[in-house]
Parts: sequence; C-alpha cells; structure tokens
Amino acid sequence: MDMQNPNVPAHAHTRVAGKKHPNRRHPHSGLVHDNTRHTTRFTVIGNHLAQHPELSLLAIGLSVHIQSLPAGARIDIKSLAARFPEGTTRIAAALRELETHGYLRRTRERVPDGRIITRTTSCNQPGHSGADTSRPAPRKRTRQPGGKPLPAVPRPAYPAPTLLQQATDLLSRLRRDDPRLILSTCDTAHLAPGVAAWLERDVSPAAVRHALTTDLPPEPLHRPAALLAHRLTAQLPPPPSFAPPATPPPTRHPLQTCDGCDRAFRSPTPGHCRDCRSDRAGLLETA
Repeated sequence: MDMQNPNVPAHAHTRVAGKKHPNRRHPHSGLVHDNTRHTTRFTVIGNHLAQHPELSLLAIGLSVHIQSLPAGARIDIKSLAARFPEGTTRIAAALRELETHGYLRRTRERVPDGRIITRTTSCNQPGHSGADTSRPAPRKRTRQPGGKPLPAVPRPAYPAPTLLQQATDLLSRLRRDDPRLILSTCDTAHLAPGVAAWLERDVSPAAVRHALTTDLPPEPLHRPAALLAHRLTAQLPPPPSFAPPATPPPTRHPLQTCDGCDRAFRSPTPGHCRDCRSDRAGLLETA
C-alpha cells in the first residue's frame, strides 16, 4: 500500500513560461524599422492616409507624391501619366478616390480674362483645412445653425462691387413683397452673387424681383434662402446675344398735294410731284 506507482512522474511537468514558449523565441519576427531622422527634403504624411482602409495603394501613393510637390506644380492627368508608368485611366480613377475621401478638391473658376480653369487643392488632413486667403469668401457655402448648407448659386463672370451691392439691396427689399422673405446677413451674402449673375445678363431688377417672389407656396417658408437659391439656379436666363443694332426704318414723309396736277405725293415740303417736275424740266430744256 505504501509503494509508489512507478508510472507516475515524481514531479508534475510545469507549463512553459510565456517568454520561453518555443513559438515565441523571436518576438520581433515581423516588421523591423531601421529609421533615420530626416532633416531636409521630407514630407509629413499622416497614418490616416498611409493606412487608409478604403483607398487603393495607387491612390495612397499618388496622394503622397502630390503632397510632396511644391505649390504651382502641374498635377493634371496627362502630366501624371507622363511621370509614372500607370496609364491615364488608372490615374484618373485614383484622383477620383482622393477627391471622394477629401484628400483632393477640384473646382472650376473663371479668371478675369474670361477663361475657365480647374483649380486643384491638396488636403493633407481632410476636414481640417486651414484658412485659404486666395479664394474669395463668398464661395464658402453658408450653413445655418443646426441646418443643412444652402444650395450653391450662380456666380457673375465679373463680380464688381457695385453689382454685388445692387444685388444685396435687391435681396434686402424682398421682405416688402412678402414678409416671409426676411433674410439674415449670411443668407444675403450667399445669395448676392446669384442675383448679380442675373443682373449681369441684362435682366432688370424688377424682373429679378418678380422671378423670386411670384408663385410662392402658401404655407410658411422654413428656409426662404434655400428656396431663393433654388430659383436663382433653376431659372437662370441665358446670356444675352450680342447682335448688331437693327437698321432704323426709312423716314416716311407726309402726303402733299401737287401744285400742278393736284396729285397726292409724299415729300417733306409742298411743291410738284415727280411727273410734274419731269415735265417742267423738259420744258425748260426745250426752251
């Protein structure tokens, strides 16, 4: 009874410690960084871009390249396709990805000479853009407290201060036509370029006011500025045609009675008709 079982080990096997586990001999078996601190010619890239869960690898690399370029560099599709082996189709798709996720903004603007250009803005951190003093403030979409931003409105080709002031005065007087059309200062500043675009197209202020205040819905207007912005865009008239001035009609002289034959004829002054003048001229030549 007191004999020990020879099949039972003298001591129970102890569990292998975590640090001594045979599968954990190399805790750094994954990626190892060998970093050197940059002091010149470097670009700071956020992990939100480098490890973006939805962007393709081409879009991430293209965004890194764009952020490393100086201001004024050309980043149109043809220029990028000439720089990299990817074709225009893949580069265009990558640019659309970056634009969708806020790393790129492309807007069309009219320059003072009348041309329309595409302005491209690179954002290194979407949603945290700094103040851009190069862009005019009216281009920012007005957001009402706790509401959606107002729809975009047309813009004049040449936003002269006098034209914008005329548009602002027109908007501030709309309350006289309908008390529901009371606009705040922010709403007026947002809508003024749209009214200026109408005035620039040779539309009279009375016609603009009629288009904005006619056939309004009978129920209360919760967002009158949004309704006016929609009308300014949906009913924008085409630019006027630059046709040459019409030729004035010929002068129509009053009727006169001929002193020789009592026939009626048109002339600025009384006298003889054409036939009588011809007869008189023939008699004078014969004499």
